[in-house]
Order: sequence, then C-alpha cells, then structure tokens
Amino acid sequence: MRIVITGATGNIGSAVVRRLSAEGTHELVGLARRLPGGPDSRGVHWRSVDLSTEACHDALVETFTGADAVVHLAWGFQPSHDLAYLAELGVGGTRRVLRAVTETGVPHLVHMSSVGAYSPKKDDRPVDESWPTGGVRSSRYSRHKSAAERLLDRYAAPGAVPLVTRLRPGIVGQRAAGSSLLRYGVPALVPPKALDLLPVLPMDRRLTVPMVHADDVAEAIAAVLHRRVGGPFNLAADTPVTAAVIADVLGARLVHVPSAVVRAVMSAAWHAHLQPIDTGWLDMGFALPTPDTTRARTELDWAPAKDGPQVLAEVIEGMREAASGRTPVLRPRTVLGALGEAVRRGPVAVRRRP
Repeated sequence: MRIVITGATGNIGSAVVRRLSAEGTHELVGLARRLPGGPDSRGVHWRSVDLSTEACHDALVETFTGADAVVHLAWGFQPSHDLAYLAELGVGGTRRVLRAVTETGVPHLVHMSSVGAYSPKKDDRPVDESWPTGGVRSSRYSRHKSAAERLLDRYAAPGAVPLVTRLRPGIVGQRAAGSSLLRYGVPALVPPKALDLLPVLPMDRRLTVPMVHADDVAEAIAAVLHRRVGGPFNLAADTPVTAAVIADVLGARLVHVPSAVVRAVMSAAWHAHLQPIDTGWLDMGFALPTPDTTRARTELDWAPAKDGPQVLAEVIEGMREAASGRTPVLRPRTVLGALGEAVRRGPVAVRRRP
C-alpha cells in the first residue's frame, strides 16, 4: 500500500513509521513541518508540509494523489499561549487534509482523534464509542479535538468515500518521547534528574487517566489499514493511571490537595509563564470518562501489550534520562539547550516557530 502519514515525526508518528516499515511492503510518505536528518529514514519518503496554512493545499494534493490511505496524526500542543495557531494546525489542518483527500479520491482516511474529544462523564462506568464527543469546554485541546470530529461527521455515512476511521486513544507515551515531554511540559531550568528529587506529589487523589503505549496505537493503525475498518475505536491500556500510581512511579508521597486548589496554582503559574501547561489538561483528567475498548479488541483483535502504570513508568524513565528519537520533535533536551532556545525564540508556551 502507498500510505501517507501526517505528523510522521512525532510521538505517535514515529511508532507508526516503525510498525509499518517493519512490514517491508508499503510505500510510506511522511509529512512534517520539520523533517528528520541523517541516513536513518526507514525507507520513508519525506516531504515538508505546514498544515497550519492554506498554502499547503497543492502539496497535499500532489502527495495524496495515488495513495491507498492517509493516516492523519499531525497535531500541536505548544505554544499553549497561541490558541489561534493551535486551532489552525489541529482543526484547520484536519479540514485541509479532508479537502485534499476528497479531491484526490483517497479511499481510506485514518484520523487520530482522542478520548479528549469526549463530553464529561456522568459516573465512573466505562463508555463505548457512542458517547458524545462534545469535548470538555474548559480545555483547548478537548475543544479542538471535538471540532475535528465535527468535520469528520459529514463523511461518516456507510459506504461513503473516503472510508473514515477515528482512533480515540488515551494519553499516548513511549520512552523516546522523554525529551519532547520535558520540553513541552517542564520549565527550561528544571533538569531531568529533578524528577528524582520530588518528595511529595500534591494532587487530588480522585485523578484517573487512561494511557496507552505508542506502539500499541501503531498496532491498531496497522490493523485498521489492513482490514479497512471504519468508524471510531477507543484505545486504552487495561489499567488506568491514578494519582497514587503517579506518586509511586515518581517515588513521591501523595498528598491529597483538592483539584480546585491545584487548578488555581497551575493557572497562576501558566499565566505568569512559569510553566507551559494550561489548566485544560487538569480539567480533562477529572472530566473525561474511562474508555471501553471492546470494539477494538473484537473487530481488530487488538490488545495492548502494556498496561497504564507500565506506560507511565516507561515515560517517566524516558523523562529522567531525557530519552530522545531521531526526529526534530523527539530531539534531545538539555537544560542549556532549553535555555538557549528560550533566549532565542522565547519560552515554549509562547515560542516563535522557525
């Protein structure tokens, strides 16, 4: 198959490239704003495309022509203070991909949605893919994922072209994303080893979030491509991650602090540009339902190889060691390097893009 992958250099994209390249039978085309350097291209044809602008249309049409499938993974998480850019990349980029897929007649679109698209839960029972995707209104990320789902709705009729598959994973992690997560989620002055020095974790004990390994998500993508199955699929590891699990992995003592207090401190630090994560992520953690993964297990024969605490432990280990990959998104992170970028381009939450 000729498969075009947007966001092919990121956390999920790197895992998808690994998985599909290993089959040795596909022609893979990777799209990203910043392309990987060096000889290790894994047999991928790379093309630089910025989905945040209308100028990408001709490049998308040219690249999508003749493709058997497009796997749309591209999304943005920073700069968190530039909401217009994040909307143009996430929602606008999805609209541009859909338009080019339609114009070129690509038969299958696999879209990376998220459990973040779901409306707030009513209780603690797991929900299947029929749960409303209205999003959590106080979360920018959630609102944008919900808006992208609305764009896909017009293509959801049975037998329509393209066939649209929506994957809704929990938080996706892998060791190689350690440097990236440090860069996007931890102030530049904080060294990776500081994670070993955290004596207590002030967090509401009610926090529960679904996680899934990037390789398990890639396995699901490979399955939907081979089986040409449309519709939505929840993806999550067997055991969710709780506040107690996070504290245990960090080697810290959990100190219960009501979410409202944590949110107020987090909001003040974000507005003061002291840390790059906005409060929407915390709001999602307490609002989103637990996903039921029965459909993926039965229709794709999918089963996660790692449970939530194992994924978290691998991610935290990767952050402690500033683990990295071979792409610009997953590049190594050091304190001096992070400070240098902050001086040249501003803090990551407001950073000017090269």
